[in-house]
Amino acid sequence: MSDKILVFYGSYRSDRMGVRLADYIVAGLRARGDDAELIDAKAVDLPMLDRMYKEYPKGSAPAAMEALAEKIRTADAFVFVTGEYNWGPQPGLKNLTDHFLEEWFWRPAAVASYSAGRFSGVRSGTVWHSILSEMGMVVVSSTLAVGPISQTLDAAGKPTGPAGESLERSFGRFADDLAWWTEAARAQRARKAPPY
Repeated sequence: MSDKILVFYGSYRSDRMGVRLADYIVAGLRARGDDAELIDAKAVDLPMLDRMYKEYPKGSAPAAMEALAEKIRTADAFVFVTGEYNWGPQPGLKNLTDHFLEEWFWRPAAVASYSAGRFSGVRSGTVWHSILSEMGMVVVSSTLAVGPISQTLDAAGKPTGPAGESLERSFGRFADDLAWWTEAARAQRARKAPPY
């Protein structure tokens, strides 16, 4: 069975490097047979959070928000690709994520982080574990941490050099972990309705 996986990316910068990692993950998941789709916060372009999706009267949410809510509700799993801004998560990705709540429930999520330097965005990745857990997702323990991003993936999202080889070795375990939890969550939801 093909898993429907949404890969979220949140940089709004004009010279975005992290999209290389998002593209790499989408391609890697598709190569494994998954139905993976990139959700780019900049392209979706939700406003700064005023009202959550659930706070709009039915049928009155902005079209982009309504379309994304449906994609999230029907997805099997999620991957969040995050850069690190001053030791924290990107505001664009956080803003997009915060527009929804119940839509995320009872599905697994994985975190991939990156930075221009050697710390690979791990401080932001660590913060995302808590955020996603609070939002009702099961966060898998395997992560990807990529840095320096420019020495790991080329402009087309293809691994390059020793850092790229390391990423290639790590990706299988990352994807396997997400797949295991995706299957487990699907089976449990079919066996027993979530408690809320």
